[in-house]
Amino acid sequence: MRPQTELARALLHARTQTDALFDLVRPDSLYERPIPERHRIIFYLGHLEAFDWNLLGRYALERRSFQPEFDRLFAFGIDPPPGKLPCDTASDWPAQAEVERYNQRTRDEIDELLAEVPDELLHVAIEHRLMHAETFAYILHNLAYDRKANPALPAAPPAAQPVAHLIEIPAGQARLGRSQEEGFGWDNEFEAQVVDVPAFAISPYKVTNREYLEFVRSGAEAPFYWIQVSGRWAYRGMFSELPLPLDAPVYVTWRQADAYARWRGKALPTEAQFHRAACSAPVSSNVDFRYWDPIPVTADDAAFGTAGLRHPAQMVGNGWEWTSTVFGPLPGFRPFPFYQNYSEPFFDGQHYVLKGAGPRTAACFLRPSFRNWFRQEYPYVHATFRLVECR
Repeated sequence: MRPQTELARALLHARTQTDALFDLVRPDSLYERPIPERHRIIFYLGHLEAFDWNLLGRYALERRSFQPEFDRLFAFGIDPPPGKLPCDTASDWPAQAEVERYNQRTRDEIDELLAEVPDELLHVAIEHRLMHAETFAYILHNLAYDRKANPALPAAPPAAQPVAHLIEIPAGQARLGRSQEEGFGWDNEFEAQVVDVPAFAISPYKVTNREYLEFVRSGAEAPFYWIQVSGRWAYRGMFSELPLPLDAPVYVTWRQADAYARWRGKALPTEAQFHRAACSAPVSSNVDFRYWDPIPVTADDAAFGTAGLRHPAQMVGNGWEWTSTVFGPLPGFRPFPFYQNYSEPFFDGQHYVLKGAGPRTAACFLRPSFRNWFRQEYPYVHATFRLVECR
């Protein structure tokens, strides 16, 4: 490999993160499909290297493909609309050994080229891989416990039960997106804009399992990761079933979050309101691969002291937060010429913006301008919400 730059080292570190995830999957389970709307696990094993090769080797440096059928097979993930699930079989995919040989050659060739790759494309390769480190965590979450290894897990910190109240946010401005001068961002983060936000009030904590349990007892549908065991609710954690952690944030779909907000006579925040409330808010400890499952919503309060009391807690970390904003372009949007299907195909009115971060969100995505998005009925993402009232 050529002398390493900071970005080259970041790419190697990102590979370490994703390699460790695949090491958790039993070898006989690589052809499982834990999430019906997504590819089999074997696809993701090949996708990360195929993406890097297609972007860095073929697009950036115009190198000749050494296995074009794999370049195509592993090029793109899927996001099918409801009712249109994939129907391939395990035998439709190549053998694990073939994929691993392709992966190794891809890495060897890319490593010899890194010094020639433009910085912007290296940023794309690094962040794309780390995005998949998180989305693959959702897949692992839904893989049967006996098909994955159980790593050593840190214990969640103790915390007090949250007290329900609202924090007043005065009228003011919120800045969405970023400018080109601020450095790398994905196409949907540009261009920066400042918007006026009327006064509103926001809950200091994400909605908890305890609070959502009241909604379920009133007749609402239970969240995807809940399960009843001997007549009591439990949480399907990443590596084991747990007694329902009542003071942890509830993970729900957008539609469930919206229904709960209406039931409480409140609303989900807009993307602009989230920015206005999150300005200078401390980052939760449950981010950047520290934990696998949610921790209590008050778990960070003591660490932030009086600084934390001035802001809603955990607006960054411990679960992405649904907003009421439909995912769409900011003014001045231009798709990446080298990745035109990153954002634009999802400006379809069916996806909603999420802000903040989850437990498996890498640190590079903690910039305020980053925007996540999912379909309103997608149940697998580690996504929660908080409530607002207009003033």
